Amino acid sequence: MKGPLFYSKILLFGEYGIIKDSKGLSIPYNFYNGALKSDDNASQDAIRSNQSLKGFVEYLKDIDKALVTFDMETLEDDVNAGMYFDSSIPQGYGVGSSGALVAAIYDKYAHDKITVLENLTREKLLKLKAIFSEMESFFHGKSSGLDPLNSYLSIPILINSKDNIEATGIPAQQTEGKGAVFLLDSGIIGETAPMVRIFMENMKQEGFRSMLKDQFIKHTDACVDDFLKGDIKSLFRNTKQLSKVVLSHFKPMIPKQFHELWKKGIETNDYYLKLCGSGGGGYILGFTEDIDKAKQSLKDYKLEVVYNF
Repeated sequence: MKGPLFYSKILLFGEYGIIKDSKGLSIPYNFYNGALKSDDNASQDAIRSNQSLKGFVEYLKDIDKALVTFDMETLEDDVNAGMYFDSSIPQGYGVGSSGALVAAIYDKYAHDKITVLENLTREKLLKLKAIFSEMESFFHGKSSGLDPLNSYLSIPILINSKDNIEATGIPAQQTEGKGAVFLLDSGIIGETAPMVRIFMENMKQEGFRSMLKDQFIKHTDACVDDFLKGDIKSLFRNTKQLSKVVLSHFKPMIPKQFHELWKKGIETNDYYLKLCGSGGGGYILGFTEDIDKAKQSLKDYKLEVVYNF
């Protein structure tokens, strides 16, 4: 048995800000994917995944029944028979590994599920987001539900605010274009929960809260608008500002050995770096107006282009 594929995602803009009502833009990233499988695979990965699924099943038994119910009997039988999530999505890299798993379980076992084929009203999107938020909290302690939503629908999602999300179109890629969004591999596995804890701790300070509102959210919202409108000049201006704000105020989320590299991008304008997901390791997201220049500047690192301007 092999279930349908669910893809990874990239939150282009909105990390941390969406917790406090900034805009956000999340796009599917088809390079990585995962599927539920039942076969006799006894690899360490399959066994680990199956163990994790057992814990997840226990957690789902207590989930709010008014929100969602599952065919628990079949799910338990399948997991006890060795079902696992076969995934190429790197864990702890900020590209939604647990989101894809949550989407796969909902797709296969939820009763009365909302499907991609129906008219996706805002109410349905919000309901799905609420369900996924509850489900994914098992993995992160607190989840917005956006990663599984993106993975489940496989379409770009525009977050206007916590209670206002919509499916959106993004400008077509210019394959000949020199501008690019890329992933930079930090080589370190990041953990979401500790990073979110640091952020929540910082939110208790008045100064941090006003910085978030007056700088971080302001530039994030502008980046989302610029990207959707295709206003590249303004997008890079705002991304540079965002990169500066993150370097000044989100240092614990940037692995130490990348502080200088981050600064170098801002000073040379060869590229601008920002957090991909919660940070702390995993991928770092990069924006550049000239991908050749960025590659030259970052020649000691592994870059993966995810979008061309």
